[in-house]
Amino acid sequence: MDGGGRLDQPLTRSGPVGDSVGTRLDEPARRHARSGRRGLRVRLPAFPRFDIENWLPMWLVGALWQGRRLLARIIRLPPPRGVGIAASLLLIASAVAYGVVRGQHLTEVIDWGKDARDAAANSVGFRIAEVSLSGEKEVSREEILATAGVTGRASLLFLDADAARTRLMANPWIADAAVLKLYPDRLQITIKERHAFALWQKDGRVQVIAADGTVLEPYVERRYVKLPLVVGKGAQHEAKDFLDVLMRYPEIASRVRASILVAQRRWDVLLKNGIDVELPETDPALALHHLVTFDRDKKLLSRDITIVDLRLPDRVTVRLSDAAAEARDTALKDAAKKKKKGGDA
Repeated sequence: MDGGGRLDQPLTRSGPVGDSVGTRLDEPARRHARSGRRGLRVRLPAFPRFDIENWLPMWLVGALWQGRRLLARIIRLPPPRGVGIAASLLLIASAVAYGVVRGQHLTEVIDWGKDARDAAANSVGFRIAEVSLSGEKEVSREEILATAGVTGRASLLFLDADAARTRLMANPWIADAAVLKLYPDRLQITIKERHAFALWQKDGRVQVIAADGTVLEPYVERRYVKLPLVVGKGAQHEAKDFLDVLMRYPEIASRVRASILVAQRRWDVLLKNGIDVELPETDPALALHHLVTFDRDKKLLSRDITIVDLRLPDRVTVRLSDAAAEARDTALKDAAKKKKKGGDA
């Protein structure tokens, strides 16, 4: 102190060697204020301090420290502009999407988007102005257009020709289809239809089938009642081959009421007079030829019988009806009695 009772040096903060001499007491507060003005500083947790060099290579330790420094720099960066707006829009979009899915309005939203897309294409000249359709007979024009997705709002630009063809092919009456877009405003659709070939009965249900076995109608209209009838599991796929063989013998085909596939192996033919003709598993054409011969020579199919068994190639077995069998037994008994009386005399 000097003679006046004052300190002979300014009041400063003492510190270790290396600190700036003469630093004022309010200097930490000023530093804190300046750091706040420069930007946000985040204090990261300290890297665990232990002898990591003992079990990790030095290059990996260095990479970890470099990664920590890079992460610290990224965190200190100010957020880019528009992040808040983007986050808000994302939140709103998520809420709308959740409401659409939760309320089961997704189909309506998709349809609305397609209509808006088609309206934009139509406004620039891609409206479907003409549709050329050929090959239809069983399927109506309106059904074909609706199945293909051709409506008054559809545009040629966004019409998916492959998808339209796939939808048309899903119709059992359509065997093949072609969809051609002719820009800017014409559409050409060509179809090839199946034809009703036979009636198929399975489990008491009769359906109309095509030659390839495709079920065309689940019920029988009046115009189909005269088609050949096939019965049994798998008969719809085997019918064409067998009926082609049967048609070679019109004398028999004209008398047939139904063709029955037995155990998916062989066919029986039920005639209109009730006679059941059992055909062999192999070469039914030869058996039918023998049947025609027997009927022409011996009037076999006009007799009072119920079954004609042609399954064995070297013989024909028949079964009489109950009435015919009873009459035959009575005739045999009468013949035996007459023979006995003749012997006694």
